[in-house]
Amino acid sequence: AALTRWRAAAHPGLAVRGGIAPTPLLAGPPPHRGEPGAIRTVPDDPEAITRFLAGLPASALPGVGPATARTLASYGLRTADRIAATPLLTLQRILGAASGRELRDRATGVDPSRVIAGAPPRTVDAEHRFARDESDAARRQAALTHLTEQLGARLRDERQTCRVLTLTVLYADRTGHASITRSRTLPEATAHTPRLRATAHALHAALALQRARVRSLALRAGELGDAASASRQLTFGPDDDRARRIEAAADRARARFGAGAVRPASTAGMR
Repeated sequence: AALTRWRAAAHPGLAVRGGIAPTPLLAGPPPHRGEPGAIRTVPDDPEAITRFLAGLPASALPGVGPATARTLASYGLRTADRIAATPLLTLQRILGAASGRELRDRATGVDPSRVIAGAPPRTVDAEHRFARDESDAARRQAALTHLTEQLGARLRDERQTCRVLTLTVLYADRTGHASITRSRTLPEATAHTPRLRATAHALHAALALQRARVRSLALRAGELGDAASASRQLTFGPDDDRARRIEAAADRARARFGAGAVRPASTAGMR
């Protein structure tokens, strides 16, 4: 993990976190967990696992989409530790027998999935940490634009699309750091940056943070799929096709001259 982090340091703007844990679920938490460049270790110990999962948003658990998260929230089950403390029969009455048991396992750190070398990633993440707590909504929106540019370019480079976009806001208050996470399912799987940008800004606007002091913003593209098999809703006007041609030209310029060769003016200077 240290060697990978050292190699990544040669690439400007690339921050790597390492996770070492008994299961993939514990090794790969949401992007706001841990400082950039940190190597986090979760021992194979029940108490350590419980401490690590405390406060983890329910939406960060595998299999918990926006609809399931809203259902759980209506019962006050917004974090992994609250779910883990709930009787199994209660979870099964809420979600069904199989889904309730699977959620209980995930909330206690149980993950039977295997690590397969060379397998495509299940999510793509991007994060922007402000130099100081940011209360200006326009600067937060510029950071979101920058993050969606990164996500879109990475998805297209890997020939993938996403169906779910998740926004995590880490902010500071008088009691310390807290976070809020919101997800939205896209109408169709896409890697088109304008679609991702519009969704990210809609998620941010729905939070109504106003002048909240924000420490960092993180975006996660989930439910990834092969771009070759993704369907696309046709339009009657030329605007969408023109935007996609511009996007393809920008991708070629970035591939030749570097990631920062083409970017929106509002994101100038961001890394």
